[in-house]
Amino acid sequence: MTDFSTPIQFGELKLKNRVVMAPLTRSRATADRVPTPMMAEYYAQRASAGLIISEATVISEEANGYEKTPGLFTDAQVEGWKLVTDAVHAKDGLIVAQLWHVGRVSHPDLLNGETPVSASDVKQAGYVSLLRPKREYVVPRPLEISEIQAITEQYKQSAIRAKAAGFDGVELHAANGYLIDQFLQSLTNKRTDLYGGSVENRARFLLEVVDALIEVWGAGRVGVHLAPRGDEHDMGDANPQETFGYVLEQLGQRKIAFFFTREYLAEDSISLDMKARSNGVPYIANMRLSREDALELLASGKAEAVSFGKTYIANPDLFERLVEDEPLNELKFENMIGTDVAEGYIDYPFLNKQLAES
Repeated sequence: MTDFSTPIQFGELKLKNRVVMAPLTRSRATADRVPTPMMAEYYAQRASAGLIISEATVISEEANGYEKTPGLFTDAQVEGWKLVTDAVHAKDGLIVAQLWHVGRVSHPDLLNGETPVSASDVKQAGYVSLLRPKREYVVPRPLEISEIQAITEQYKQSAIRAKAAGFDGVELHAANGYLIDQFLQSLTNKRTDLYGGSVENRARFLLEVVDALIEVWGAGRVGVHLAPRGDEHDMGDANPQETFGYVLEQLGQRKIAFFFTREYLAEDSISLDMKARSNGVPYIANMRLSREDALELLASGKAEAVSFGKTYIANPDLFERLVEDEPLNELKFENMIGTDVAEGYIDYPFLNKQLAES
């Protein structure tokens, strides 16, 4: 019976087990978005996962919406990421880079005074994360077609840099209300050109970027992160089953390595419908899964792997704890994002002292 310890092949990626570390923004890079030695230790501590998906990594300075998130658009950032990938590989781990553009989920104060961009001029409700004093989101500027093409090239160049940095592949962040999701979902895409209107047009940007990543890595080392419920950053779609079903049909034709969704897997799960239409693309499930939920998903074949986010922050040896059904460390919310201290980052205890020191 398939369980946490069962190996699996995702395209060209050979996972030693079915437990995946989800991408987790921790904002621990330098002001120039360069990964640090402490980040290398953090990821290496968690290398017993079958696969690590890196924290979201911006493809350009204009793509950012948060301070101190890492990038993959300068030589210094490549060198910083090499520290991370070398440390993970030294512990027999596997790590892919999640490539990211936030689109409208930003503010001129984070963009040298420039207006954030999006598919259309649809303003996000609420306040910009982590900026103080609080600032409302602004009306974004719709991208010109030439700019869309330029951003696609930025994704490609970041994928090239990810290879130079020693990653094992890339995951496209097309979820959670960020730029590509803003094109994909009908609530934020009001365009009337080749990138708006029909499902095929709204998915065009996503698929063009996927094709660019495949040019660099091959389909077997490219994954895609999706959010069919549209419950992050004021998103929504008129017909998510149609929209995301079409996307998975297209990704299945391309034979990508995996797709990842953040969704409660209830009876009306959009993700399971997507999986049925994906032509066998491996599925990584994620959304506050309990140990029992995760085992059921694996045993039933509903998902090929299971992913954990905040649980991995507090439990660097989460794979071992899941296998042995051991208690979990509690998450410390202090110092979770944006600080430079070890506390709450690399000081969570391991069950096995020898494992912690290996």
